[in-house]
Amino acid sequence: MSRVWRPRRKQPDNPESTGPMIPDDLWVKCERCRELIYVREFERQLYVCPRCGYHARLTAQQRIATLVDHNTFTAWDTDLITGDPLQFVALGESYREKARQTAQRIGENEALVTGQGSICGVPVAIAVTEFRFFGASMGAVFGEKLVRLVERACERRLPVVTVSSSGGARMQEGAVALMQLARTIAAFRRLADQQLPHIAVLVDPCYGGVTASYATSADVIFAEPGAMIGFAGPRVIEQVTRQKLPKGFQTAEFLLAHGMIDAVVQRRELPQRIATVISVLQGNRQKAKERPVVEGITQ
Repeated sequence: MSRVWRPRRKQPDNPESTGPMIPDDLWVKCERCRELIYVREFERQLYVCPRCGYHARLTAQQRIATLVDHNTFTAWDTDLITGDPLQFVALGESYREKARQTAQRIGENEALVTGQGSICGVPVAIAVTEFRFFGASMGAVFGEKLVRLVERACERRLPVVTVSSSGGARMQEGAVALMQLARTIAAFRRLADQQLPHIAVLVDPCYGGVTASYATSADVIFAEPGAMIGFAGPRVIEQVTRQKLPKGFQTAEFLLAHGMIDAVVQRRELPQRIATVISVLQGNRQKAKERPVVEGITQ
């Protein structure tokens, strides 16, 4: 999310004065063009800069609000809590305690939110990453929630939509986290065997084991404009290869030009595009409805 510009409050000449004060958090500064945007306008634009088109990051709940029809989302497996298989401790703080504090701060027990809802009238099972939880890194509970979602989708004959923004496998869980790459791929293979669609949406940033596993194993892959997508970061690649990378390397537009994704789609257009593609893949058995324009989302 873009940083909010907080103007200094105007101090009255008389300390006891009750005159007008300048409120905080009225403006937000775009991360790309650095222009100031009125917060209400930014919300109405679904956190997309109206001047340069920069797509700011969303929380998992904000993402669900932009995609899923109003009052149709039902969350799954909210009681699953991050474990600590390696008893990991860093700088005197345990991973378990850090996870507990993070969950309390952001209101999510893990880096993946799963559930069922409708997109433009088309029922789907949906999984959305929460980047504020350890950079949406994939650990054992993340993998468990995703596998359970796919299993329920197979039972209920639902297509699956995944929205991925991640830093990769969770280092605090070591090999246990790396095992989730194969585990999630195997689950989506069962989905494919059932001839149920998987639509992947890649948003900024999407790296590491998530990109290398389920996020790019889909029937159709969409990405938001300007999203950075890859396995390792550009600087790491340049250091290893000792070569200068081309301009725009690992952006959604670069990947589209090189055949790695299927389309770059504006945030406001994603629901209709997802629903239309699912309808086509399912032989128009579930025809997508026109969805009312989303006027805005709150934090």
